[in-house]
Amino acid sequence: MIWAAILGGALTCYAAKLAGLSVPERVLRDERVRRAAAMLPIALLSALVLTQTFSTRGALVLDVRGLAVGAALVAILLRAQFLVVVVLAAVVATLARLALG
Repeated sequence: MIWAAILGGALTCYAAKLAGLSVPERVLRDERVRRAAAMLPIALLSALVLTQTFSTRGALVLDVRGLAVGAALVAILLRAQFLVVVVLAAVVATLARLALG
């Protein structure tokens, strides 16, 4: 059963790659396609971060992870370096866990 899932996933990835290579050049040169392709990874990563931050077992959860992401967002808006953003989020999460029990 597990091998069927692995094989199915591999075939799906191969089909997606083949579909991407089959797109005509004139479509790829379109400015709308270029903008969408540039924004798509950002949207997908944002959705993944929000899903992992605010859900547990399919339910909406508001806890210290939200505070940590909020602190990281503020640091990013203030143009802090990546390491500072990560450390700040970890410190905020730790302090919030200690304060809230």
